[in-house]
Amino acid sequence: MFCHRIIPIITLLFLLTACVPTATPPAAETLPPAEETTTETRTLVVGSHDSFNLSEELVTAFEEEHNADVQFLQLGDTGEALNKLILSRDAPLADVFFGVDNTFLSRALNADIFVPYQSPLLDVIPDEFKLDPNHTLLPVDYGFVNLNADRGWFEENGIPLPQTLDDLTDPQYSGLLTVQNPATSSPGLAFLMATISYFGEDGYLDFWQALRDNDVLITSGWSEAYYDHFTVGSGGAGDRPLVVSYSTSPPADVIFAGDGRTEPASVNINPAGGVFRQIEFVGIVQGTEQIDLAQAWVDAMLSQPFQEDIPLQMFVYPANPNAELPAEFVAFAEAPTDVANIDPDAIEANREAWIEAWTDVVLR
Repeated sequence: MFCHRIIPIITLLFLLTACVPTATPPAAETLPPAEETTTETRTLVVGSHDSFNLSEELVTAFEEEHNADVQFLQLGDTGEALNKLILSRDAPLADVFFGVDNTFLSRALNADIFVPYQSPLLDVIPDEFKLDPNHTLLPVDYGFVNLNADRGWFEENGIPLPQTLDDLTDPQYSGLLTVQNPATSSPGLAFLMATISYFGEDGYLDFWQALRDNDVLITSGWSEAYYDHFTVGSGGAGDRPLVVSYSTSPPADVIFAGDGRTEPASVNINPAGGVFRQIEFVGIVQGTEQIDLAQAWVDAMLSQPFQEDIPLQMFVYPANPNAELPAEFVAFAEAPTDVANIDPDAIEANREAWIEAWTDVVLR
């Protein structure tokens, strides 16, 4: 009898014990598997105009620090790239975009395609570059569109270098100047803005008519003007010793010259009130699913390592004043202070009309 009673009891205890769940440490229930936090790589697409460039080492360092894969998408010149972003707003092409400048700033802001972000590094950027008070577009670099001249050519021909925009219409400079089309070229548009600022809306077309009468050459872009026609850029094959270019072109002339020169063959001409300062901006594209990674990229672009890389990659000045300039910039580049003054809103409101009027006078 004893055996018949104890067996069911033991069986019951066994079944009850088997039904009790095994205790699990609370931490193990809340922590994701370690492999998910260490191996997941996120992709960041950085859109830009075609002239954007950075050292591979900086990109690799960013990728390693943020466990990211940075992909670059070049979208054409400044205006073309911005138009593509606007047209694709419902299906964004990139997470971040670099390359809006102050000739297209108002269009970019009015399109409402960027997300405001006040990077902590904005504190070190001078206020004069912060053209967007809402920090939707943050300043990264700046440069100066001016005139470059072949110093040797002018010395050999006994002709003085022009000093003002008015000088360019003098017959002694006939057939010497190359300018880019403002409808197709960023420096061409910047130079047009400088002439409008200097001569006013009532006088700039008279100046351009005088340039046309003085046999100015118009090219579609900077490369054609500089490398095909400018006597310095073409290695002497060109026939124009004056070109619209940048105040940082002389140091580039030294760095990329194949003859070992230590002094630039070109010289800057900065006509008072006739130089245009371009400022380039970066912004986080609205609709990105990588907002924290995009913010990290913006911070990186404003940081000293990135800013010190910019001059010799894109031949512009870093917006961060703590960035050390290359020796060639210190020796041969210039940052003129008497520059054209034209409001970005005025540019946005009148850009197309100004270009159309210019086209009628210069090309038709």
